[in-house]
Amino acid sequence: MIGRLKGTLLEKNAPWILIDVQGVGYELQVPMSTLFNLPEINAVCTLLTHLVVREDAHTLYGFQNAAEKNLFKTLIKVSGIGPRTALAILSSISTQEFLLAVQSQETGRLVKIPGIGKKTAERLLLELKGQIVALGGTANIAEGMPIPVASQSDIVQALCALGYSDKEATLACKGLPEGTSVTDGLKLALRNLSKG
Repeated sequence: MIGRLKGTLLEKNAPWILIDVQGVGYELQVPMSTLFNLPEINAVCTLLTHLVVREDAHTLYGFQNAAEKNLFKTLIKVSGIGPRTALAILSSISTQEFLLAVQSQETGRLVKIPGIGKKTAERLLLELKGQIVALGGTANIAEGMPIPVASQSDIVQALCALGYSDKEATLACKGLPEGTSVTDGLKLALRNLSKG
């Protein structure tokens, strides 16, 4: 099992990245929250990883912190939630916000996530309610991490990776305030899409 990688970041092509670890290139899928916190191309980066083995593929997923990795591993154990949906959840909502939604049994917050309907949201809340304490212990995001400022193209790219068309993503980003962080910009854009 590959649990962590440290190497040179060679490519960023949402949701895929390529990291060179001593001459071996590892392809990983990462949530948008991790992608936007990655350094520039050719810089050294470290990611926690989780390998998902299926009959037709072995896919490596990367995360910026233990909270995201643990939530991902928990999500893919829920019936009907695969790695792709788990990545969409992590890309659309912070770990802490997700845990708060589960704790308060807030279906409305989860149905705004692409690919999550009412029934899936209810199943998530039901199956994860008992695990909130275990997950909450690992939900502390590293302090002191800089909040990246988003450009509109970053947010458009993130929305396209979540399955929205380029046109929908561009319209959703119109009117976003200057200097918005990537996470906040993505939340506002998703809110605009749910209204439209």
